Amino acid sequence: MSVRTLEDLLAEGVSGRGVLVRSDLNVPLDGGEITDPGRIVASAPTIAKLVDTGAKVIVTAHLGRPKGEPDAALSLAPVAARLSEELGRNVQLAGDVVGSDALARAEGLTDGDVLLLENIRFDPRETSKDDAERAQLAAAIVELVGDDGAFVSDGFGVVHRKQASVYDVAKLLPSYAGDLVATEVEVLRKLSSSDAERPYAVVLGGSKVSDKLGVIEALAPKVDTLVIGGGMAFTFIKAQGSPVGDSLMQEDMIDTCKGLLDKYGDVIHLPHDIVVADKFAADADTSIATTADGFESGMGLDIGPGTVERFATVLRGAKTIFWNGPSGVFEFEKFAEGTRGVAEAIVEATRGGAYSVVGGGDSAAAVRALGIPDEAFSHISTGGGASLEYLEGKQLPGLTVLEVVE
Repeated sequence: MSVRTLEDLLAEGVSGRGVLVRSDLNVPLDGGEITDPGRIVASAPTIAKLVDTGAKVIVTAHLGRPKGEPDAALSLAPVAARLSEELGRNVQLAGDVVGSDALARAEGLTDGDVLLLENIRFDPRETSKDDAERAQLAAAIVELVGDDGAFVSDGFGVVHRKQASVYDVAKLLPSYAGDLVATEVEVLRKLSSSDAERPYAVVLGGSKVSDKLGVIEALAPKVDTLVIGGGMAFTFIKAQGSPVGDSLMQEDMIDTCKGLLDKYGDVIHLPHDIVVADKFAADADTSIATTADGFESGMGLDIGPGTVERFATVLRGAKTIFWNGPSGVFEFEKFAEGTRGVAEAIVEATRGGAYSVVGGGDSAAAVRALGIPDEAFSHISTGGGASLEYLEGKQLPGLTVLEVVE
């Protein structure tokens, strides 16, 4: 089994042809302003290659979680404006998904033009569990690019979804993996391989153990060190018998964490001290508590300074590093030091020759919020949940549908 790539499509020729691109442009907004354009920046090169070779490019993407109907707050208008800047050319935004405006604009495209359809999730058929409903939407999307069209899957962050613009369109058009998807697969294969250069360290953060359980179970047998921070650490700390006050904690996962510690105690590294706040706020009063003693009141919002140094020592010596999830509530400056310390240790290791991968979502947002350039790491993923599912060994519908039998 193999997958055709963007280079294969370009070699076949795209001048004058309609090419549908599924991108991941799901960027964070604050009052209608894009706060982290990382996914737009990452998506632009594939689109630019198609534009430069004369394709008529139609892009589909989603933003947020609309409830299957138009929502002005989740319009792709700001995304179209920023994508125009990245490409150095106007990106039209259709006023609908596959309606009269989208059809009229698609018919009017000339070679090198780019049309962005409105938020694909404004149409309830995109995420429908009914195969026929999704197929109906996919057929309408395909109609926009014409009989000699092609499909380029370039949104790795959505390939774990069996959705119309990700999965069903690929069954109707000659389909190819865009550069972003191809690169993500290559990176994740490297992280999954038993040949990854050692020492191999994984840093996991975020709020819930349940969100990362699969990747813990998949990677713990393969790595030398698995560092756990963020809100998920408190369920592990509770599993060790220490009180964690009002910290985020999953009671129903305590026994699971005990089992993981019993099985992988030589690999899993937990915080030794915690920054405890009296409230969830930027101006909270703080204290430092050891995890051996725990704390009866307050909530842990960051790993402590001793833990930062311990984790950093491990990471500086690693040769392969995968980081997914911040170590604390980095959005509040007072609780950003743990994430900053982890990030700086990974940067130092990378500078010394380590291969470092930053998971998408909050990890990438944290890097940029801390002012660390993307180039300081070997790779910053746009994958998010899709990356974790790949590392868990799951089949991703948006990838399997691209496979061709040779």
